[in-house]
Amino acid sequence: MKKIRMILIGAGDRGTTYADLGAEFCPEFELVGVADPDPVRRNYIKEKFGLPDSACHETWRTLLNEPKLADAAIIATQDQKHFEPAMKAISLGYHLLLEKPAAPTPEQCLQISEAAQKKGVEVVVCHVLRFTPFFRLLKQLIDEDRIGKVINIVHVECVGNVHQSHSYVRGNWHKKQESSPMILAKSCHDLDIVQWLLGQRCTRLQSFGSLSYFRKENMPEGAPEYCIEGCPAEESCPYSARKIYEQRGFPAFVQTATRKHQPTDEDIHRAITESDYGRCVFRCDNDVVDHQVVNLEYEDGATVSFTMSAFNRGGRKIRIMGTKGEINAEMSDDFVTLFDFETRKESKIKIADAVLDESIRGGHGGGDRGIIRTFCQLLSGNYHGNTVTDISTSVENHLVAFAAEKSRCNGTVITMADYIDGLKK
Repeated sequence: MKKIRMILIGAGDRGTTYADLGAEFCPEFELVGVADPDPVRRNYIKEKFGLPDSACHETWRTLLNEPKLADAAIIATQDQKHFEPAMKAISLGYHLLLEKPAAPTPEQCLQISEAAQKKGVEVVVCHVLRFTPFFRLLKQLIDEDRIGKVINIVHVECVGNVHQSHSYVRGNWHKKQESSPMILAKSCHDLDIVQWLLGQRCTRLQSFGSLSYFRKENMPEGAPEYCIEGCPAEESCPYSARKIYEQRGFPAFVQTATRKHQPTDEDIHRAITESDYGRCVFRCDNDVVDHQVVNLEYEDGATVSFTMSAFNRGGRKIRIMGTKGEINAEMSDDFVTLFDFETRKESKIKIADAVLDESIRGGHGGGDRGIIRTFCQLLSGNYHGNTVTDISTSVENHLVAFAAEKSRCNGTVITMADYIDGLKK
């Protein structure tokens, strides 16, 4: 079997996940180089894959200054650091598995798409929901005409209150200018998936939302800067850093906060006393929304209502309404429910190979495993499915997220054709 040689740029949680899953599930996968400024993360990849020192780099620049040594690059750096390595790798002829969002500005997204098409390389953006058994089944039911023509979809992304506090209040995505708008960083997954289910382009949209709760005016009286300093409300506060990190109740978040695969108690103590992960969630400098809705219209008149909210336990729920029936489904179940208008009967359809843990640590309901396997199949010429999208479609779905953020900020209805034309001028 011909090996697909890859390099990894960014060996944090996402990059390491793809590398680990590639080694486990893809016999053609071979990792031959890594770039990451963190020596702990870099050494994890070095030791796991038996890489020589010469293949391990602190920066992507030194790695990509080497002669081309692989077929493809996995780019899993932070949001603001996708564009430059992506453009350089494309210019060298690397195919890309590119973590979402592709880039933090609409103009940069378009540049990546144009460069990839000009160079003739594959760029697969990590819209992992497409590769889950859950959404593949929904796509199959729609394409088989089981509910007729889809008229509207109600889709809800329940971010989860603790996930919101960890990633979007204390964590890497807490400020729009340092990462990207939350509707892009968190929900370009979801705006992509509804477009894929419908098979149509968005024509118009309108959005509302704000940062309502994780603000200083909602801080408990007497709350200190850091939870560990003796907060009077700690016992009843679900966002206590002690509860989330010190008691190790959320392992994936503990690893992110400490930047360690196997953190010690000392690592955790340091994180909650010296980093933002220990700060009171009402005293952080976060500015991204904690709830947002987007109403979208598509080419044949179908409409979608999308809600993203922090105030829940987490998960995704969807209701798809068609001319012959409707589908109700939650990713936390191992079946979807279909109601047929003609027979007036409800049926529960089991999801084959369902992966019920849709968290990051659980691999997004099987999507992480699915996308790395599919990427390897695509590059080896053995892919025959309908889940992979070309970079131009991925970017257009990103532009829907950027337009939604513009609508939210300006209070306007946006026509996508006009918005895209404006970007290209």
